Amino acid sequence: MRGKQYGSVTGTVVEMVPAANKGRSNQGCMMFASVEDEEGNLTVFLVTPSTYVLDYVRITTGMKGTFWYDTNAPVPLIFPPQYNAVVVAEEIPGRSVDVGYYNNSLVNDSQTLKLNLDASTEVVTVNNQIFSGSPAGNNLVVVYDFSTRSIPAQTTPMKVVVLCNRAY
Repeated sequence: MRGKQYGSVTGTVVEMVPAANKGRSNQGCMMFASVEDEEGNLTVFLVTPSTYVLDYVRITTGMKGTFWYDTNAPVPLIFPPQYNAVVVAEEIPGRSVDVGYYNNSLVNDSQTLKLNLDASTEVVTVNNQIFSGSPAGNNLVVVYDFSTRSIPAQTTPMKVVVLCNRAY
């Protein structure tokens, strides 16, 4: 079975608002993060306990980051668009992050990045436990700094987080 397709929005968090579920406040467990991209477009993301936040950073107003969502998940037809955040990563100069399905050759779905793992690559699960198998054939969060200019680009990532077929 193939992994999920992910879309993303990169921008600045302009508002954080507690989310209510059927009239209950969820006691702070869920938040709406409004993200404004460079063109001024606003997108709202629901951040839940299932959202994987890279490096466990606190999402705050003014933070620049990328929010990934499942493009196959149902979404309400409202404006601004609203998605469930699957992964959130703060923008850090010199660091790149890719989220998506990597096949048995460790090439992503869009055929733009190939992973060359070595002993320096940290491979973990979302709760930061060592992943003992091969990350191939899974949805991954890939953190890297440099890549080649080949097609697909190749990199030896610093960190790979295996999403382990989490249900979002």
